[in-house]
Amino acid sequence: MQVKNFEDLEIWRDARRLTKEIYDLTVRSKFVKDFALSAQIRSAAISIMSNIAEGFERAGNQEFIQFLYIAKGSCGEVRSQLYAAIDQGYISATESERLLNSFRRLSSMIGGLIKYLKRSGMKGAKYNGLKRSTSNGSLPTEPRAHLEPTS
Repeated sequence: MQVKNFEDLEIWRDARRLTKEIYDLTVRSKFVKDFALSAQIRSAAISIMSNIAEGFERAGNQEFIQFLYIAKGSCGEVRSQLYAAIDQGYISATESERLLNSFRRLSSMIGGLIKYLKRSGMKGAKYNGLKRSTSNGSLPTEPRAHLEPTS
C-alpha cells in the first residue's frame, strides 16, 4: 500500500487516537481543575500528530525526519506529564501504565520510521520531480514517489 496522505500513516492514526485519550483523561473531575497540566499535556499530545502531518506535507524526507524527531520528543513530554498526573492522583496506576506503554510504543514506531527514511536514500516527493523530465524536456507537474508504510 502506498502512503499518499499523512492520514495513511499508522503513526499518525495512533497519535490521533492517543490525543483523544488524553483529552478524555483531562476532563475528569480532579484533572480538569489543574488548568496548567491539562493544557500542557493536551498541547504535547496534539504536537505529536501535528508534527507528523506537517512533516509529511513538506514532501522532503529531511524535513519529514526533523518533524518526526519533534513528534518523538513530544511523546516523551506526554509521558513526563503523565507521571505528574500520577503523582497528583489524577490517574490510576493501571491506566497510567497502559498510557505510558502506548506512548512508548508510538515513540518507538516514530523512531523506526526515522531509521527507515534515513536508510532509504529517498529524498522525498518534492525532489523526485527534479530528477525526471517529460518527453518534451519539461519538468513534471506532480511528483509520483510516495513513502511505504513501515508496519
